Amino acid sequence: MKTAQQVEHPTTPVLETSRLRLRGFRAEDFDNWLAFSREPAYYRYFGNEPMPAEEVWKLVLRSAGHWVIMGFGFWAVEEKASGQFVGAVGFLRLLRALDPPLGEAPEIGWVLDPAMHGRGYASEAVEAVLAWGENHFGPVRTVCIIHPENEASLRLAAKFGYHEYARTTYHNEPIVLLERLGDEG
Repeated sequence: MKTAQQVEHPTTPVLETSRLRLRGFRAEDFDNWLAFSREPAYYRYFGNEPMPAEEVWKLVLRSAGHWVIMGFGFWAVEEKASGQFVGAVGFLRLLRALDPPLGEAPEIGWVLDPAMHGRGYASEAVEAVLAWGENHFGPVRTVCIIHPENEASLRLAAKFGYHEYARTTYHNEPIVLLERLGDEG
């Protein structure tokens, strides 16, 4: 029987863009994520109140652990110039209780520190993650969910070929379900 130290875990691949490094999560990312999760511009589409520290910590753990179980997950987005953690982007499968269901399609998502909005970082990160996804998954359907009032995220999704296919609620919040077919982009 192997001990915990002997078990090999897949590592998160590092992706680089001109201004960003997308890497695996570290414990120290928690402090930055907690700080910017307190900003109304961050949480207004996630239940309209700041997440407790415990929930932010769970996001860090989930983001790192998803790679171990699924072979894909979220990357920590780091600004190259400063080395600062500025957000998260990637694919996940959460088995969300939605009607209609997302099915087996990889779900892409992104979230950035509101102080970094308007710099093109989200586009840069999503483009890199989609390229990785096309190599990893092949030309498959991917999905995302976005609050209908989050115009910036809806524009970003549309920029990369995502189209609305349904509207529903999730955790008592309205959401738009979007999809991108494998031959789009």
